[in-house]
Amino acid sequence: MRFVLATVFALGLAVGAPAVDAALAAGAPPDPAGCEGLASLALGDATVTMAQPVAAGAFTPAGGRGPAGGGRAGAGPFAELPAFCRVAATLKPTSDSDIKIEVWLPASGWNGKFQAVGNGGWAGTISYPAMAAALKRGYATSSTDTGHTGANGRFALGHPEKFVDFAYRSEHEMTVKAKAIVERYYGRAPQRSYWNGCSTGGRQGLAEAQRYPDDYDGIIAGASANPRTYLNSWQLSIAQAMLKDPASFIPPATYPMIHQAVVAACDALDGVKDGLIADPTRCRFDPKSLECNGEERATCLTSAQVTAARTVMSPVRNPRTGEEIFPGLEPGTELAWAGLVGGPDPVATALDQFRYIVFKDPNWDWRTFDLERDLAAANKVDAGTINAVNPDLTRFAGHGGKLLLYHGWSDGSVAPRASVNYYTSVVKTMGGPAKTGEWVRLFMVPGMGHCGGGEGPNTFDAVAALEQWVEQGQAPDRIIASRAAGASAERTRPLCPYPQVAASAGTGSIDEAASFVCK
Repeated sequence: MRFVLATVFALGLAVGAPAVDAALAAGAPPDPAGCEGLASLALGDATVTMAQPVAAGAFTPAGGRGPAGGGRAGAGPFAELPAFCRVAATLKPTSDSDIKIEVWLPASGWNGKFQAVGNGGWAGTISYPAMAAALKRGYATSSTDTGHTGANGRFALGHPEKFVDFAYRSEHEMTVKAKAIVERYYGRAPQRSYWNGCSTGGRQGLAEAQRYPDDYDGIIAGASANPRTYLNSWQLSIAQAMLKDPASFIPPATYPMIHQAVVAACDALDGVKDGLIADPTRCRFDPKSLECNGEERATCLTSAQVTAARTVMSPVRNPRTGEEIFPGLEPGTELAWAGLVGGPDPVATALDQFRYIVFKDPNWDWRTFDLERDLAAANKVDAGTINAVNPDLTRFAGHGGKLLLYHGWSDGSVAPRASVNYYTSVVKTMGGPAKTGEWVRLFMVPGMGHCGGGEGPNTFDAVAALEQWVEQGQAPDRIIASRAAGASAERTRPLCPYPQVAASAGTGSIDEAASFVCK
């Protein structure tokens, strides 16, 4: 029966066509038993290593202890997954490549679309939770480990092709192969294709728009860890300012005190005292206001600590030319400083970039880092591989592509203005806001940390906004964000297209989005 249905569908014969059409309309493959048949699918330089149906709620990730990965049936983040076809493949675009991907295909209820999801940090693993979120929405979805295992940069030492795989090639190769698998399974190509990623996933999305502009109809790029060589150089510079001299170190226990002082100074600048700094660019807080007067105490900063705090909150500049290399952290990020300068060493992603890629020395000492010299060395070695900074998105915009950027103003891992800087460069290059507003928009999120968290409303549906934009031509004028308290939202707030900010309408509760307008 499987062979007959497959043959009828492939030949387009009249016999059985109504049944095939009904299956397509229901979002199911023409042959529901065809999942295992994908194991023999020819994909050029790729090999399918697994193709198996997964029953609803039965997915167990590697290392999981039960049907839902949570120790017992019906528990954990995958418990509510519908039945799907799980396909794994290994891609070898070069002789040194070993790219693992997975593609999940809804057994029924497919929405006719494809959503690829991005990674974090050095990747090295399949992004199962993000895939699960896409699958629940009816998407065929995919993810890649970017060509290596393990959440560090050691894989790149002596393997330049693997670094290229990590930088951009694995994402594109995954996209091509995943779409082929989708088309084979359902008998038709996806109607729309989307990218959804944050941090490294945000940079991956930008690389897709710049290098492979035809891969996706819509891209969500959140808190992009980009441009990476500049980001890593900034992270090492900040670490030197606070960690190299013990006198400059600010203990994490002090961060709440600094944060409270910053919020007290800048919270009301937007006319609403709500514990959030709506537009940190207007805040002129100087850490010197916290300097100890005589005796050192936990409620103040020493002179050396004041200098270190100023460095963290200021752009890193070329010491010779004064040119900005990377923006500093914004007022309001203080509670998240621990991830950047909590000690005793700098951020591991930055260390690995210079140890394994720039200097090719696992024992390289970050204390010897020289900003001007070593950033130049990093850019020379990288030769345009990892930084996704090209602002000319003519081809992406030309085929109707939409780019939705977002970044939390309280991000303590990637300085928020990095996204503002890239967005501004695109707008300038592509003809100004009047021309670009219909296909690229940036949403800055007050009080949100790196890809989430923080004290402000930090949950919002960027996917729905992008779908409406791509499929109905309605550009998002606001996106409603919420902050949950148990099962309900304790505060909602509109996110506005940059450079607009949410301002009080003068009436209503400060905890309700309806009380704010974008200005």
